[in-house]
Amino acid sequence: MTFPEPERRTRLELQPAVVWLLKFGAVVVVVLLVAVFGARIARDLAGNFPAVEETIAPSAAAEANFIIPAGASARTIGTILADKGVIEDGGEFEREVRRLGVADQLQAGDYTLAAATLDDVIEALVAGPDPTNVFRLTVIEGLTIEAMLDSIADQTDHTRADLEEALLGGEVTSVLLPTEAPPGYPDTTIWEGLLAPDTYEFRLDATPDQILSRMADTLVARLDAQDWTALESAGLTPYQGLIIASLIEREAKLDEDRPLIASVIMNRLEAGIGLQIDATILYALGENRGQVLLEDLEIDSIYNTYKWAGLIPTPIAGVRPASLEAAAAPETTGFYYYVVVETSGKHGFSETLEEHNRKKQEAKDAGVIP
Repeated sequence: MTFPEPERRTRLELQPAVVWLLKFGAVVVVVLLVAVFGARIARDLAGNFPAVEETIAPSAAAEANFIIPAGASARTIGTILADKGVIEDGGEFEREVRRLGVADQLQAGDYTLAAATLDDVIEALVAGPDPTNVFRLTVIEGLTIEAMLDSIADQTDHTRADLEEALLGGEVTSVLLPTEAPPGYPDTTIWEGLLAPDTYEFRLDATPDQILSRMADTLVARLDAQDWTALESAGLTPYQGLIIASLIEREAKLDEDRPLIASVIMNRLEAGIGLQIDATILYALGENRGQVLLEDLEIDSIYNTYKWAGLIPTPIAGVRPASLEAAAAPETTGFYYYVVVETSGKHGFSETLEEHNRKKQEAKDAGVIP
């Protein structure tokens, strides 16, 4: 039996399913090609245009409250702002305010700002705190911590007890704070000299810890701004430099005398002899009278520099920057004595006791001292 020869097909005939698969594959290839070349084109375009930097701080907080202490450097302010989430980069802030020439125009105070552009933050700090929502507090130099607290209480709605509780309850801190007060002295003695005298602006609702913390932070900033190399080479710490500054503060009347009084203190410390500073006797007595009597020199106190050589354990007063500067950079002299010789408060300085006694008698004869 013979079979008929199969019919020859002149073109390729495909099943419908196969045709659909081929079409779908072609579409996928086209989509992939578009994606690859599109991504390459987008990357090339991005290289031609700089990325827009985000100038808003990453913090999502609506507002941040922060305090700029008096005397704070641009670097310190940048750190405060970055920590509070107001700006993103403290270093960028410092560079920008220096580029604009406004580093010395940034005002201390209590601020409330939302996350904002760098320009807006700088503008706000140059303008200062909102004057309608602040009050001024002035604390003068030379006060003991007890007198400072009384002064603050007199100028605010806070009681002396409220302020003392904030200081001693841990709400206010300082890297300079001693661990305990000298025997026989109140607990507040550890805060002697650690609050910076100045005129401050605070928000009307400022709490005791906010007020005192700003004063403490300002003092630390001022201390950090000094070069203590000279004292450290003599074996003294910056805190001891603050003690010396407090002695200068209570003794000097004129800025020109401050580095010279500092030299006397350093010379006596080096020689291992008593400082014999009347201001320490008045502190030990707890009185602010101007004259020290002969019997006062016998007071049994660690602050009696007529009885004991070396530095006293704490500062005895709040200090101005000029006293800190003098303590950090005392004059190099051979002086061991000084006495007021003019009604302006100017001191005369001497290398020998004989010379000192002569100047002292001349001052008495002129009615300058009693």
